[in-house]
Amino acid sequence: MSALTLIMIVFSYLLGSISSAVLICRVFALPDPRKSGSGNPGATNVYRLGGKTPAALVLLCDMLKGTIPVWLAYYLNITPFFLGVIGIAACLGHIYPIFFHFDGGKGVATAIGAIAPIGLDLTAMLMGTWLVAAFIFRFSSLAAIIAALLAPFYTYLIKPQYTMPVAMLCCLIIWRHQDNIKRLFEGTEPKVGKR
Repeated sequence: MSALTLIMIVFSYLLGSISSAVLICRVFALPDPRKSGSGNPGATNVYRLGGKTPAALVLLCDMLKGTIPVWLAYYLNITPFFLGVIGIAACLGHIYPIFFHFDGGKGVATAIGAIAPIGLDLTAMLMGTWLVAAFIFRFSSLAAIIAALLAPFYTYLIKPQYTMPVAMLCCLIIWRHQDNIKRLFEGTEPKVGKR
């Protein structure tokens, strides 16, 4: 692994560690999303706490945390495997942010952002899958899990050389949703739009 790759991994983690949800909630004078609603500092919980505008800003910022380092690494000719590692580093920063006491979110938007440089068609397929699943089932977490399960298959159809790094990212996302999976089986998972 080159020094440049290592620098990009560290940069990706540090960028991922900036908690968009916490900062945007402070700007909009909303409760701390880590202590309110579902307790998850992500766009879905911010939507429950403050509505569409702050949630949309959180979603955009969380996606950019994944897109910026991976896109930069792509143009620096870093290999597909390490592009995956850089994407995972961004997600780990979001999940365990060093600037916010390692108390972070699920990493879904950051993962989609990290996958975005592979192609807008893949990004559209993932976001479309999430939206359709969320509309049908009304569970944000279930929609994220379905999108994560399908992402490696979509990637294989579009750019097969990136299937492994995408699969690595998706395994992390599904692992992060283990509590949600338990609540889905128990029937206690909150639905989209429920405050």
